[in-house]
Amino acid sequence: MVAAADAKNYVQKLGITHDHVVQELGWDEDVDDEIRVAIEEVTGSELLDEDSDEVVDVVLLWWRESDGDLVDTLMDVISPLSDEGVVWVLTPKTGRPDHVEPSEIAESATTAGLTQTSAANLGDWTGSRLVQPKAARQKR
Repeated sequence: MVAAADAKNYVQKLGITHDHVVQELGWDEDVDDEIRVAIEEVTGSELLDEDSDEVVDVVLLWWRESDGDLVDTLMDVISPLSDEGVVWVLTPKTGRPDHVEPSEIAESATTAGLTQTSAANLGDWTGSRLVQPKAARQKR
């Protein structure tokens, strides 16, 4: 767990603001609850789960090496995204159990039709920011 001040800084790094609708996927006991709570405090609403059919601004995807096929999951998370929406793939840091190589995220993103734009250090987790290319957004 991280200190509350660090969690708020992480939410800023993720670019999440008060008016964002955030969907969370891949929750398990190993996630950083401080980050989750800080996101809910900033947005003023609870994180949506995988059963939601709302249009979302941010998908927060906790992902581990043992979770399966990242490409398939990324294909699924694109549909509820708003035109300017982003996907944050949060993976355990290097050296931690179930770490995911950055090259795997980049390759999976490309295959799913997404572009990786940046990365963020989030304590025990690393975030990879993925977006839809502008041309793909215009076709939707």
